[in-house]
Amino acid sequence: MTVRRILTIDNAADLAVLKQVSLPVAAVDDGVRALMDDMLETMYAAPGIGLAAVQIGELKRVIVMDLGDGAPDPEAEVAQGEEPARVPNPRFFVNPEVLWTSEETCPYEEGCLSIPDYFDEVQRPARARIRYLDRDGRPVEEEADGLYAVCIQHEMDHLNGVLFIDHLTRLRRDRAVAKVKKAARMAA
Repeated sequence: MTVRRILTIDNAADLAVLKQVSLPVAAVDDGVRALMDDMLETMYAAPGIGLAAVQIGELKRVIVMDLGDGAPDPEAEVAQGEEPARVPNPRFFVNPEVLWTSEETCPYEEGCLSIPDYFDEVQRPARARIRYLDRDGRPVEEEADGLYAVCIQHEMDHLNGVLFIDHLTRLRRDRAVAKVKKAARMAA
């Protein structure tokens, strides 16, 4: 497994890739599984809870996710008053598609590894029914709600060349881009 570079909006070449529509995967094979392993390693290192393949420059309809909802880690030390660490609970999505979304929406403060250190509230459907192939190429159909619904919709937007800031007003979107570019200049 390899940690890959995450494309960010402050780089014009990266942004051009991020705005492209990803292509369907013909079959879940060892190459796709290796890509998912690299994506998971990259996401954990960032750290984040979701990553689309396009964010590491691969125009494939692949997403990895770990919402931190695994079982408590029995080997982790827990300080008094703190939540126990969780066992990783990775999820893998190949060629995901939305079959249905609820009319009910919910606001959620989103962030994105491709838009470092910027968070803003986005309204999305509260629930979604999705279909995808899992890590072994088996078809799965399920309903997502809560953080799962927010994250899967956010990552699926990436596959269609849409960033979460595209859901914001022009003023807030421009502010996000300016903030990320300024931070990149300061870091250079």
